[in-house]
Order: sequence, then structure tokens, then C-alpha cells
Amino acid sequence: MVKPQILLTNDDGIRSPGLWAVAAALSQLGFVTVAAPREQSSGTGRSMPATSDGTIQRDWVQVNGQEWLVHAVGGTPAQAVQHGILEIMTGRPALVVSGINYGENVANGITVSGTVGAAMEAAAMGIPALAVSLETDKAHHLSYSLEVDFSAAAGFAQFFAGMILQHGLPAGTDLLKVDVPAGASQATPWEWTRLSKQRYYIATPPVRDSWDVPGIPGYEMAVDWDHEPANSDVYVLLKKRHVSVTPLTLDMTAPLSLHELEAFARPAHI
Repeated sequence: MVKPQILLTNDDGIRSPGLWAVAAALSQLGFVTVAAPREQSSGTGRSMPATSDGTIQRDWVQVNGQEWLVHAVGGTPAQAVQHGILEIMTGRPALVVSGINYGENVANGITVSGTVGAAMEAAAMGIPALAVSLETDKAHHLSYSLEVDFSAAAGFAQFFAGMILQHGLPAGTDLLKVDVPAGASQATPWEWTRLSKQRYYIATPPVRDSWDVPGIPGYEMAVDWDHEPANSDVYVLLKKRHVSVTPLTLDMTAPLSLHELEAFARPAHI
């Protein structure tokens, strides 16, 4: 039986322990090709900056005593997916997995996420995709901290990857977004969720005395629990402490009927 081909990427960079935790888990399902950004690329969404150099550097990384050939791409996570599919792999992968991310990717800011952005790019290329993130303390979001235990998240990544490889995605779904709570185990329940409409990551102004001083907006996390439905990714992950599994689609069209739209404004010549 021919093993399925899986393309693995992330947004934290090629040396991230989260990437290698899921690589080892996915290797039990198929042949894993790793193509990930050369540098830390969190917050790049699905961007395709012209400033990326597009170089591909091959290297060997040892994971659990096994040598892995990896591809460090000079570009964003979405560009790493493009290079992986168009140049590195000899055929189209059966699945693209992005993660495991340091930090949860929830609510209406997910298009900022390079983890989700990479999965969206794979979906746009017609390939089933899975984005996996682990809730961590903010201090770990841009780190390669070895204090973070990715084992449970890797197990859930393997489970949902196997599900997609065997059954495909649910009807009308382009990708799955999986968020695992900190402290989870393989026994932690999982639930289907909807994307929260709140802004979970709240932008904060740069701390500086002059605009001449370099500075970028920061962020803090906040939730209005009085207006958060119990089936949202935020509620399930942070309140119930369950694994949140959100089916996503690339179709961002507002869910309005033709009748509703024409009641708002009837098309006519201007």
C-alpha cells in the first residue's frame, strides 16, 4: 500500500519544536515532507510579500533519533506551501498540515495567523488542509521554549489528519482549524465549534516617545464572556478546556439571500 504524501509547514520557523512534534506523529500516517519558513513568521497570515527571496535550503534535523531532510524557505508560511507543492514535492500532497503553533488561533483575527494562512493557501490550491495550534502563555508565543509540551496536540493532529486522509473534509469545508488547550491529554474531549465573532487578540499601541523611534502595535487577549456563545472556539477552548475543531471555508461571502440583498439595495444602472 502506497503511503499518502503529507506536506508539513508552520509559521514559527523550521527549528520550532512544535513542528517536529507533529512531524513525528504524522510520519505514522504517511510520508512527510517538511517545508517551513527559514525565519520566525508569526502574524504573516496568507501574505505573499515581494520582499521574500524564495531561496530553499536543504538541511538535516534529528528527531527522536531519526534524521529528517527539511526545506527552509525564504518566505512566509503560505509561500512555503507554494514552494512545497510547486517545487519540492514530486506530486501533489494528499494533505497539508500547518503547525503546531505556539499559541491559540481563535476568533475573528485568524486571518492574521500564519498557521491558518498556510492552510488557507493549501485549500486555495485544492488540497485538504489542517491548521493546529496549542494554547500557550503569551511569553511563549514567539519562542522555541522547551517548557511547552506538544505531545497531546501532536496526538490530536495525527487523529484529525488520519480522519481527513480516510474520509476527506466535511461537505462545504475547505480546511479544519484545531486548537488544543494547555494541559490537555489524549483523553481531553473535542468539539465542533464556530469561529467567535469577537476580537480575541486586541491591538495595543506601541510604547515610545517619538514616531521616529521604531515601534509596532502589540496585543493583549480579552474576552467578553457575557456575549460569547457556548459553541464558539473561544468558549470551548478557554471555558470548557476542550479541544476546539472549527471547519472553515474560503468563501467569505456574507450569508445573505438575494431577497435580503435586494431589500437593502436593488441593482440598477447608476
